[in-house]
Amino acid sequence: MKLIYTGKTKNVFELDNGNYLLKFKDDCTGKDGVFDPGMNEIGLTIEGVGDVNLRMSVYFFDKINAAGIRTHFVSADLENTTMEVLPAKVFGNGLEVICRYKAVGSFYRRYSEYVEEGADLPAYVETTFKNDEKGDPLVTRDGLEVLGIMTPCQYDEIRDMTRKITKIVADDLLGKGLVLYDIKFEFGYDSEGRVMLIDEIASGNMRVYKDGVYVDPMTLSKLFFA
Repeated sequence: MKLIYTGKTKNVFELDNGNYLLKFKDDCTGKDGVFDPGMNEIGLTIEGVGDVNLRMSVYFFDKINAAGIRTHFVSADLENTTMEVLPAKVFGNGLEVICRYKAVGSFYRRYSEYVEEGADLPAYVETTFKNDEKGDPLVTRDGLEVLGIMTPCQYDEIRDMTRKITKIVADDLLGKGLVLYDIKFEFGYDSEGRVMLIDEIASGNMRVYKDGVYVDPMTLSKLFFA
């Protein structure tokens, strides 16, 4: 295998069959030892988080594929904490798509003079460039078009897919007594230009509460698979 990318939470290898292999790590985004899915730097390492992130990703990818939504998921090797995926090009140099049900985290920090912390949001979707030096700047639908990153139709498709996927995740969590506040995804496109969900769907990419109390990633995974 050829290592082609070293990421914050996983490494990416190229396989002989043309697909890619994601190797999950135990690193989490955050600051000063506190987990925050909205941060753009590694803040802490939690032993075993890579394993549970992979297991949760496989669980949700199976559900999303069954719902007829395109993803890059092919298979997983739980023993080696790896996931085989289809090749996909990212938008620009990488784009994150966040869906928010509650005004918390970076959303609240930006707009606190207009909204109360924890206020309900109507599956609000926002996009940010993956750029650590610039602090993952927000970019609008028009901005993505002007910069040649994606077409308005692609943006609308991603927004629609994001809301559908978020509902699948939120409904599943709610059945376990867990409330999803926000979640981030990544999307790419295949050789034919078709948009697909890529990366992972795991506790490290979502903010979840139980009985009004925040649930950290490892605790969330334990509750999820209990």
